[in-house]
Amino acid sequence: MTSYHRRRSIAETAMYRVKQLFGSHLLLRYYDAQVAEAMAMICALNKITLAGMPETVRVA
Repeated sequence: MTSYHRRRSIAETAMYRVKQLFGSHLLLRYYDAQVAEAMAMICALNKITLAGMPETVRVA
C-alpha cells in the first residue's frame, strides 16, 4: 500500500467516525460556518478519543 492510499484510508475512516457520531451532514449554511462546525466536530472527536485512551506508565 502506498503512502497516498494509506493516508486516504485513514482520512476516510476518520470521516466515517465523525459522521457516525455527529450526523452525516452539516447544519450551517455558509462555507466559513461549515468549516468551523466541522473543526468543532473534529475537536470533540479528539477529546472523546483522548478520554478513552489509557494512561501508560513505565514500570521499572
